[in-house]
Amino acid sequence: MKTTIARNILIAMLLFLGLSALGGGSMLIISPSGKLIGGLPLSILEHSPFADFLFPGIILFSILGLAPCLISIALIKKTKSELAEKFNLFKDMHWAWSYSIYIAFALIIWIQVETIFVQGVGWLQTFYMLYAIPLIVVAILPQVRLFYKK
Repeated sequence: MKTTIARNILIAMLLFLGLSALGGGSMLIISPSGKLIGGLPLSILEHSPFADFLFPGIILFSILGLAPCLISIALIKKTKSELAEKFNLFKDMHWAWSYSIYIAFALIIWIQVETIFVQGVGWLQTFYMLYAIPLIVVAILPQVRLFYKK
């Protein structure tokens, strides 16, 4: 797989995740009762610390929505950021590449916590849990790593 194709797949995957989380998160923020998102019942939050979907919507919107979109832009432009570099565990790699890995793990954690809180697994949780795997695989492809190596 050519470097640009693999890189573009990584960016597209992050944008898909980001845009879908922006959509879902914004619907939960606008309608914390869950009615706007297909009548999501508040009863599924019974075993969670939340009374409604506002706070989960804010987390979804920001961490899995805004962050992947901003990381995508940084991957395209190879943006420099001293602040982001401070949290870059892979010092030999561009920070945005590292953060794409962080986002995949944030997605896994989000889905795991969500399934614990709602005490069930639906098709959407399964899809996004499985989505995290190819996101990591594409990011660690040798040609992608080489492209973002410092």
